[in-house]
Amino acid sequence: MSKTKRRKVAFKPYAQNQGTLLPQHLGDLIPEAHLVRVVNEAIDKLDLTALLDRYPGGGASSFHPAMMLKVLVYAYCERIYSSRRIAKACRENIHFMWLSGGQRPDFRTIARFRSGRMRGAVEEVFAAVIQMLLGCGLVRLENYFVDGTKVEANAGRYTWVWGRATARYHRRLQAQIRRLLQQIQEAEKDEQERYGDRDLEELGEDAEVSSRALEAVAERINERLRAEPGDRAVKRAKKKLERDCLPRLRKYEAQRERLGQRGSYSKTDPDATFMRMEGDRMSDGRLRPAYNVQMGTENQFIVGYSVHQAAADTSCLKPHLDRLRELTGRRPARVIADAGYGSEQNYEYLESEGITAYVKDNYFHQEGRRGRRRDPFNHHNWPYDEAADQFTCPAGGRLSFRHERAGRTPGGHLSRWRVYRSSSCRNCYLKKRCCPARSAKSIWRNPSLERYRSAARRRLNSEEGVRLRARRGVEVETAFAQIKHNMGFRRFLLRGLEKVSVECGLLATAHNLIKMATAASCG
Repeated sequence: MSKTKRRKVAFKPYAQNQGTLLPQHLGDLIPEAHLVRVVNEAIDKLDLTALLDRYPGGGASSFHPAMMLKVLVYAYCERIYSSRRIAKACRENIHFMWLSGGQRPDFRTIARFRSGRMRGAVEEVFAAVIQMLLGCGLVRLENYFVDGTKVEANAGRYTWVWGRATARYHRRLQAQIRRLLQQIQEAEKDEQERYGDRDLEELGEDAEVSSRALEAVAERINERLRAEPGDRAVKRAKKKLERDCLPRLRKYEAQRERLGQRGSYSKTDPDATFMRMEGDRMSDGRLRPAYNVQMGTENQFIVGYSVHQAAADTSCLKPHLDRLRELTGRRPARVIADAGYGSEQNYEYLESEGITAYVKDNYFHQEGRRGRRRDPFNHHNWPYDEAADQFTCPAGGRLSFRHERAGRTPGGHLSRWRVYRSSSCRNCYLKKRCCPARSAKSIWRNPSLERYRSAARRRLNSEEGVRLRARRGVEVETAFAQIKHNMGFRRFLLRGLEKVSVECGLLATAHNLIKMATAASCG
């Protein structure tokens, strides 16, 4: 058997420890159209005065804020959010090494810069990027597509404090305190002769007992006990007030102050509110500590962002647009939003600001359905006599105007409702289908809201409105998908509303720079 000859193979020279006469420049290894160059050039054009003002001066020298900002923004572009991983990239990744100029800030320096120096300055950096986009003509603030998404907070998932539970425990504690004070009054005969059946003067008959008032009462009881020994019942009640009731009362007062208008918060991040994370496969529709992130886009660039503690989008539109005006000095010509923003307060605000509202209301799609249009028991389909100010029901009955009702929303907006009611529906053959639980049919009508809804529907059903409605889902949802899916950001790293806003600003800035790099490469 003949041996086969081995073919001669040529290999390129491989010398792992071979040195070079001159060190290679890191910039030569980076392509001209690379994202890191776009980040570098964009931040070099920004006015970083707000960030420089965060440095008081004196002491040891600091890393330059422009370098730190470039590293941080590029890290968010590359889905690197941990300060330790960013510090590691500055030692090992040529892109980060080129941005940092060979400097190696440790993870503590990066963390302090992000959570400390960037607070109050990230908005200015983001606004400078928006001004650059306006100057390039990539955005014009004509069509502003706004929507919200919930991002989970960096907090324990089972560390909740519920507002209803706190209120219930607080009421029970108030009753317990008053029972103990009553026991003290009954035990002290002299106090009973002076006050009779009245409660202590500091508390009043029905006033809510505060921790300060309880401390004052406890001090008065201690003074009397020091003067006179008193009986055991008074001592036991006083001990119960000081060691049990007073600490619990302080705890519930602190919880109520943190809650404010919210229904819940997390113990590990008190600024986070428990929200239902619908549409997220990781949360499976469960309640999680989260923040409501509002974003407005144009041409899929994020033009405005804001972070809110309210789960509903309705109350977020006004502060969001006010913040946009502070950052850019301008307001959008049109606002396009879904039914979550269709409230009287939002319609009125947009009209007062001169913004054209392409905002759906809660019944926009239902009114367009054939079944709802034909529903004979929907009062929107009932004939209305404007001269007599009456509605006519399917049975021919008249619902006349009775009175007006006024109420304020949780956001403080005053709404006025006109109430219409029939004389009686007891003998009506349609009662079981129309109003089975009431003796007379009632209708609540808000003329101001109906006027806003009618105007918004006319715009939404126009040719321009249909085109903008079709763009809305593509505009905003694309930005959310880029952040949550492509950039892999589904949970905040920092805690607290201010620090979370810094992360949102970095995410929005990184998203815009990625879009700029894509547009430059395509152009």
